[in-house]
Amino acid sequence: MLKTAIIIPAHNEESFIRVCLENYISQAVKPDLVLVVDDNSSDDTYRIVVSISKAYPWIKCVKFDSEAMHRPGAKVVNAFNFGMSSLDEEFDLIGKFDADILLPENYFENVLKAFEQDPKLGLCSGLLYIEQDDRWIYESISDRAHVRGPVKLYLNNCLKAMGGLRPGLGWDTADTFLVRYYGYRMKTLPELKVKHLRPTGSSYESSLAIKQGLAYRNMRYGPMIAFLASLKMAWKKRSIKVIGESLRGYFRAASDSLPYLVTAEEGRFIRKQRWKMIGQKLF
Repeated sequence: MLKTAIIIPAHNEESFIRVCLENYISQAVKPDLVLVVDDNSSDDTYRIVVSISKAYPWIKCVKFDSEAMHRPGAKVVNAFNFGMSSLDEEFDLIGKFDADILLPENYFENVLKAFEQDPKLGLCSGLLYIEQDDRWIYESISDRAHVRGPVKLYLNNCLKAMGGLRPGLGWDTADTFLVRYYGYRMKTLPELKVKHLRPTGSSYESSLAIKQGLAYRNMRYGPMIAFLASLKMAWKKRSIKVIGESLRGYFRAASDSLPYLVTAEEGRFIRKQRWKMIGQKLF
């Protein structure tokens, strides 16, 4: 069976971390390691994880002190990378999971089976659901074929080929393109419904739209794709302001000559894939 390590970057997650780890304990097939990276928490996150790890030694916690100042979007990736550097053995699969999710009990049983059946599967997950009016509904902020940030499980060889995760805004979209650029496949398993206990913000916020524009530029989308992506986001948020704020972020990053997340060649591949996706939706 494939050897699996799950890394959970956590900052002040005392509200969720216990139920999250209890969920791993209840899995039909458990990961070989769950490593919580406590990133400068000021609450009881670390204490809770340590207390659980005494009974379940495959659950561990390390402390990470992130810099007070950091590039936007880099905090979670830096914590994940610190967790990677803390691993003292080799794993076939590496997960970057959040602390506010609950997995169905057969999650790893099914995801590991998908990796075993396809040697070129580089990234796989279930789908995220949020609670609304006492029902769990699909969190429709992205396409169902997209592997979301809270539940990313990578083939380690794929992760190495990609050069690891790229710290910066847009990392959790860039990786889905880089998986394919380096010759691997991505897959979501719709039968695996993951409960997202802290839904991604759905209301319009200027700062979030600006950051999204920064991410578009970080991934070398180009102005036209950035505009179309901003238009799509504005429709989802039901706010025309999103377009202006998003493009403001895009051109601010360009004028400040901020570093890209991807190389020029990777960027060309990403643009080609984005145009292909746009064409499929239009025709």
